Amino acid sequence: MNSVTNLGQNGIQDWILQRVSAYVLAFYTLFMLGFFMTNDVDYQSWSALFDQGWFRIFSLLALLSIAAHAWVGLWTVSTDYMQSAMQRFLFQAAFILVIFVYVVWGVQIIWGL
Repeated sequence: MNSVTNLGQNGIQDWILQRVSAYVLAFYTLFMLGFFMTNDVDYQSWSALFDQGWFRIFSLLALLSIAAHAWVGLWTVSTDYMQSAMQRFLFQAAFILVIFVYVVWGVQIIWGL
């Protein structure tokens, strides 16, 4: 049975999406740790980093990865542990709204909109 609220067509695609997004987030975290450890971070260095197009794209990819990773995890937990369809729907709808707001807000921050 396929649910309309999962991201992939089946469990394998959701599993792959979860793993790929985890790798993107791991690389982004390692890059940021390296940046903080090798630079004297101030407004100018931080601004210079975000002025580079490749880093904005990398940050956007990380933002979308965290949204997808969170959604797959929340969907899995809610379908496993919430037996009431209405309770599960409300939980998932609330988190879809939260994730959407965070993604829109993140895009505005990253691209200066």
